[in-house]
Amino acid sequence: MISMKKLTIKSNTSLVNKTGAWRTHKPITDNVKCIGCSLCAKLCPENCIEMKPIENKPKPLTDYDYCKGCGLCAHECPVKAIAMKEDY
Repeated sequence: MISMKKLTIKSNTSLVNKTGAWRTHKPITDNVKCIGCSLCAKLCPENCIEMKPIENKPKPLTDYDYCKGCGLCAHECPVKAIAMKEDY
């Protein structure tokens, strides 16, 4: 009998393993539209969005080395400031 523990990986491990290379879409943020609510950073399952001050306002900065392109940030953005673009 095979143990299920051997078939699964630990959660939140993409910060250890760069996973951006197999992404098909990536989030592009329009910093003019962005209101700095940080909802995208809070919802990112891989914690690869960090809020950084740009022109004294918090704006999301995505680390594409770890972004898997799931689209949760774009889907939940209240002002639709994030668009998913094809990434080759």
